[in-house]
Amino acid sequence: MKFGKEYLSQMLPEWKEAYLDYRYLKTLLKDILRFKQKLEKEGTQQKSLVRDLTLYRSFSGLHKRKSNDFKYGGDIEDQFIVVKEVKGANSNVKYETRFIIPSEDATDQEVVFFNTLDYEFSKVDVFYKDKVEEVMNEVALLNKQMDVLIALRIKVENPSLDMSGAVRELVADVANLATSTVSNPSTPRMPRKEQMFVIQETGIADEEDSEGSNGGVDVDKSNGDNNNFKPAPLEILEHVKINNEPETPKSTIKAMLLKDSKDKKLQFNRKQLKKAEEQLKQVFIEFHWKLRQLKRYSFMNLLALSKVMKKYDKITLRGASKSYLRAVDNSYIGSSDEISTILERVEATFVKHFCNSNRRKGMKSLRPTAKKGKHKTTFFLGYFAGCTTALLVALILIINARKLVIKEGSTQYMENIFPLYSLFAYIILHMLMYAVNIYFWRCYRVNYPFIFGFKQGTELGYREVFLLSAGLTLLSLAGVLANLDMEMEPGTQRYQTITELVPLGLVTLVLAIAFCPFNIIYRSGRFFFIKSIWRCICAPFYKVTLIDFFLADQLTSQVQAFRSLEFYICYYVWGDFRKRHNSCRQSAIYNSFYFIVAVLPYWSRLLQCLRRWVEEKDVSQVYNGLKYLLTIIAVLMRTGFDLEKGTSWRAVAIISSAIAAIMSTYWDIVKDWGLLQRHSKNPWLRDKLLISHTSVYFIAMVLDVILRLAWLQSVVNFHVTFLHRTALTTIVACLEIIRRGMWNFFRLENEHLNNVGKFRAFKSVPLPFSYYDEDSSKDG
Repeated sequence: MKFGKEYLSQMLPEWKEAYLDYRYLKTLLKDILRFKQKLEKEGTQQKSLVRDLTLYRSFSGLHKRKSNDFKYGGDIEDQFIVVKEVKGANSNVKYETRFIIPSEDATDQEVVFFNTLDYEFSKVDVFYKDKVEEVMNEVALLNKQMDVLIALRIKVENPSLDMSGAVRELVADVANLATSTVSNPSTPRMPRKEQMFVIQETGIADEEDSEGSNGGVDVDKSNGDNNNFKPAPLEILEHVKINNEPETPKSTIKAMLLKDSKDKKLQFNRKQLKKAEEQLKQVFIEFHWKLRQLKRYSFMNLLALSKVMKKYDKITLRGASKSYLRAVDNSYIGSSDEISTILERVEATFVKHFCNSNRRKGMKSLRPTAKKGKHKTTFFLGYFAGCTTALLVALILIINARKLVIKEGSTQYMENIFPLYSLFAYIILHMLMYAVNIYFWRCYRVNYPFIFGFKQGTELGYREVFLLSAGLTLLSLAGVLANLDMEMEPGTQRYQTITELVPLGLVTLVLAIAFCPFNIIYRSGRFFFIKSIWRCICAPFYKVTLIDFFLADQLTSQVQAFRSLEFYICYYVWGDFRKRHNSCRQSAIYNSFYFIVAVLPYWSRLLQCLRRWVEEKDVSQVYNGLKYLLTIIAVLMRTGFDLEKGTSWRAVAIISSAIAAIMSTYWDIVKDWGLLQRHSKNPWLRDKLLISHTSVYFIAMVLDVILRLAWLQSVVNFHVTFLHRTALTTIVACLEIIRRGMWNFFRLENEHLNNVGKFRAFKSVPLPFSYYDEDSSKDG
């Protein structure tokens, strides 16, 4: 793989703008090469003319040949450029390249190249320095957290101990993160071993820890050099409160009733200690991941600078890379090793305090192996897809051969059995759309695992989602074939019980797999989904995250699926399923829930918007909530018209649905997708786009409007002669799912670009402890 592709693949997507623009610099180098070739070509033609004149006039002895008159560039200077540091804004160091050769020897293309290179190099250096300063601030916070954790451990293990100085010596075995700020790069720096004591360890239980640490840093030796180390006293526990109480509806209500949380004292018990350890362990894992990404950022940019300068030397034969790379080595990003030192100390601390000095276990948690595609996934995907295709062909042939469409029992089948199987069609189609979204998110480097908050290495790829949808499709088609009878048994005037229970058996099987506690069929993904569903159900009692409202939006496109579940209960509990007969539409209870299940997803989104408005004080959430309130009214009016019929119901349904559709379409395109910006670089789109073909965005906007109007079918009474009413309803519901799948891609693209604009690339894990003095200072 060429370095350009490798460089692009190693980029952290959210930091893309902060990386060296390697591609553009290569373009400038090509301009230099083309200009040089042009000059050489012109010089060759002039040399040819001189040679002809020389031969013509040499007989008279009037011409003397000058062989070096048209040689490009002349001799190469040993010192072609000099790179100087210049103070810029906010005391940041910028780099300027100055030529120390005659000005006519440096082409305009080379001047542009070095100006661009200086800008890119300065940008990278400043960004890296800012990130290191952020890391050092986090180091100070982790130092205080570890002080509390170690003190809490001692107090839990020895409740009777007092706060005497003798006990403080026990705390010496604590992870002490350095709070020293990053030194000024313009001043000479001490060696990092002596300057930074990022994590103090008075003793490592295993020699393997010190031998296996990266870079071969002798942890014990560095600890011995630190004479200013002072262990944290146990009195710190008197000024600390715990923050690791899990968020539940009960805790939310309690927090609303008891607003003064400072009365809550730190409890010295093993349960609280275990919770704090687990939470702080996750903080260390995320912090270690951030350090690794920052170290990779430094390495890749330095390597890119080296590659660019070597290409420049190869093209121009100047020998300028030595001077420029010397400046790179002396820069902050080139000479700083804070990140490497912190990384080693974090690993040592994590292994000792969270993994009982088991380095293999600790490094497995800190450096999880990349998830690799399994051949069996691809094999079963192909196998299930082939079986599904065979069943689908068999189903079509059987229907045509037996002429089941025109048989007497076909109407009864469409009214009773078809709605049962349509539930699986909705689920399968949504899974297929999600798999397609994942495929394109990966193609365009949208960091969907980070945005959704998946645990690293547990997210499903598009192959896994395709496999699940193919397996469910196979089961559903097999059930349809087994339940394809159109005629009752002549003797009993009933259908076979076992075949009529096939749809109920499929639903039971799907629910059993979803809630299965055993580690089979992507347990982590299943539990993540169930947990998110529960948070949507209890919307106002949980802090709303992106995955919560994103999933709630998916549920708003599955209204027909919820109604199918309601029909399952009515059909198998109160209906006569052996005769394929139901009286659900005549039941007042069924009709009441027909309204309720259609409104529940929108009601959940409305409550989420209100919760975000209260917490974030964002007025736009009020308008977003108003959108869902209008949608609830429109759904109620359309449902009323569907059940009651009548001119007045139709008029109210059309007006309410039109208002809701207009506002929802505007919100989709402008707010969720970030499009239709008048003054953007891309007219009526947005400044940054992942898809190079802008026509895709305009097509998506038009399709969103068209598919939004699918509700017209329910109020216009549009009928197709060859389709049953339930089949037409199913098609319209599928169109809404397709629209939602298209919405998903552009919604996450916009979220990804917002993260890129703010360089948000890491999860923010709450710390388990907080100090009273910090809270008071924040309140003040």
